Amino acid sequence: MSHSIPKEAPEQASQQRSQRRPRHFLTLLDFTPAELVQLIDRASAMKREHYAGTEQRPFHGKVLAMIFEKSSTRTRVSFEAGMAQLGGHAMFLSPESTQLGRGEPVEDSARIVSSMVDIVMIRTYGHDIAERFAAHSSVPVINALTDDFHPCQLLADMQTYAEHRGSIAGRSVCWVGDGNNMCHSYINAARQFDFELRIACPQGFEPNAELVAANRDRVHVTHEPAAAAEGADLVVTDVWASMGQEQEQAERAAAFADFQVNAELMSRAAPDALYMHCLPAHRGEEISAQLMDAPDTVIWEEAENRLHAQKALIETLLLAAG
Repeated sequence: MSHSIPKEAPEQASQQRSQRRPRHFLTLLDFTPAELVQLIDRASAMKREHYAGTEQRPFHGKVLAMIFEKSSTRTRVSFEAGMAQLGGHAMFLSPESTQLGRGEPVEDSARIVSSMVDIVMIRTYGHDIAERFAAHSSVPVINALTDDFHPCQLLADMQTYAEHRGSIAGRSVCWVGDGNNMCHSYINAARQFDFELRIACPQGFEPNAELVAANRDRVHVTHEPAAAAEGADLVVTDVWASMGQEQEQAERAAAFADFQVNAELMSRAAPDALYMHCLPAHRGEEISAQLMDAPDTVIWEEAENRLHAQKALIETLLLAAG
């Protein structure tokens, strides 16, 4: 006996999916503090399972679309490897190989791509692009970096700190360098993970003033790295010139000359303080070669934790999507 499928069934399924309101991860504020702590705990558990050889393939047949308008090493490898380890498939999409680079509206691309995959990761320039894509996507969207925020890196950083020093709640963190997307995500992290953040940057390179003002109870901006690092439990930095700012390298090198994370600056931090860098790093500029190559640095583990934190994030979003 043959069983016919009503013609309207596929259309109904498509409509139902397009009408869903999927959960996205565009900044740390998209999750509650409790959810973020749970996510970090899950990331560490998945890391232990990975090293123990435990099977982690619950998402067979699921597809992650990876949209890259900015180049990357850690982001691509961690998401692609992570999705494979979860049993799914990751699809790399660049502007050169898709209509995204030929002027197709973001909204149209979002509708089309999300109708064919289960989850999307986007790494782009303007944060509004990620927001517009998410607003028209029928599946979860992850911000893998925009000019304003880099929340996935913060998950890895918070996981790394927790694994080495326990909860970061009530601790003090020092950011040294540009008031860039990483700095903005550290401001959000201070709010969500309940720590004090001292930002040391040259004049003219401060983070978004509205974001600082909204978190003035725990975020302080100074132009003195030594003062910001005093007694800090964690010291963090990033390159002086981010992607798209290469033409400003010489100007920025002069402005940031006194904002290097090195042994002298770390001597002002707490005795057991950690230092981190999201990479890639320029040894001898924002961080000394001595610290980068120190045997006890956690920077390399911080980079690896992108894999585990993002696997936990993908799992959370896919399970929420049903």
